Amino acid sequence: MRQTLFACMVLAVTLSAQSLLNHWRELQVGILPTGTWNAITDVPGVRVGQVTLWEGEDCRTGVTVILPHSGNLFREKVPAAVYVANGFGKLMGISQIEELGVIETPIVLTNTLSVPDAARGVIDFVLQQPGNEEVRSVNPVVGETNDGRLNNIRARYVRPEHVWRAIREARSGPVAEGNVGAGTGTVCFGFKGGIGTASRKLPSALGGYTVGVLVQSNFGGILQINGAPVGLELEQYYLKNRIHPQHDGSCMMVVATDAPLNARQLKRLAKRAVYGLVRTGGISSHGSGDYVIAFSTRNRLTHPVPGLEVERTLLADEHLTPLFQAVIEATEEAIYHSLFAAKTLTGYRGRRVEALPLERVEAILKQYNALRYRK
Repeated sequence: MRQTLFACMVLAVTLSAQSLLNHWRELQVGILPTGTWNAITDVPGVRVGQVTLWEGEDCRTGVTVILPHSGNLFREKVPAAVYVANGFGKLMGISQIEELGVIETPIVLTNTLSVPDAARGVIDFVLQQPGNEEVRSVNPVVGETNDGRLNNIRARYVRPEHVWRAIREARSGPVAEGNVGAGTGTVCFGFKGGIGTASRKLPSALGGYTVGVLVQSNFGGILQINGAPVGLELEQYYLKNRIHPQHDGSCMMVVATDAPLNARQLKRLAKRAVYGLVRTGGISSHGSGDYVIAFSTRNRLTHPVPGLEVERTLLADEHLTPLFQAVIEATEEAIYHSLFAAKTLTGYRGRRVEALPLERVEAILKQYNALRYRK
């Protein structure tokens, strides 16, 4: 009896010693378990590369790339879909994805005015790959958010070579979050935003599939964490200053899965990612570009297609719902990670954006019984 009581006391001390400041990646969000790294790279074959550009007093930007597999993407395209929650953005490559339902290049995220240079970089990369010597048409997929508050966006610091470097350095495993890559200069809910990622693993009885999400957070609204009104309690939220409301911005969401889905099913999956954004308090304001790019690593389409017919294994629609739950949870948590990992940043014209105050957030979550850690 004493041993049991002692064990319970030790467990209680251990749990109480956990702090959101140091254990935010262990915060329980939703009901499903995470993958090994709790990142988009938990989907087998998916790799992420990032280049952070931080120079002088006004360069605060970068590039983040997501590679669905390590082969030649142009020769082995992946099924894909795009969902647009609000279209005030510059997502390059969207029309061909809509038409053909595939992605044939690495996915690149950067800032708004650097989309053309990033596209040139990924096109150059594809044309230089062995086997692509006769390629004369490439559909680069480049998304963006506007980091002009902290970055001198008109200087267009991102160059094609930065995309090449991010692709070369792309790896599986843990993914850096916060003020890195395309999230270096972003702002979210009035606090420092950035890159965030998370994943969910379905039980074997439901297929054992993995869903991973990576976000570039740069949007506004009224921050909620696990349902707790964090933005209200911190007095940092949309329409608090009714004269000059700060709420515009965008969120790029990239969803990966190893479930055997086609483009139609991936579109349905992409739509549910927006539910995760809404759970954090995002509102898709007038000036936001909120896009979801979803792809499956299964059912690659060889180019050119051998023969007249193609056989594919597809998950029955009746079994999609667990994946919907997974993408909602992973998107929600990825956005939290983009905030939790971000650091206070001073950039262009001396503008300073504070990081989310995690100690105060922890107190708010406790107040609303919303602070739970994974076991």
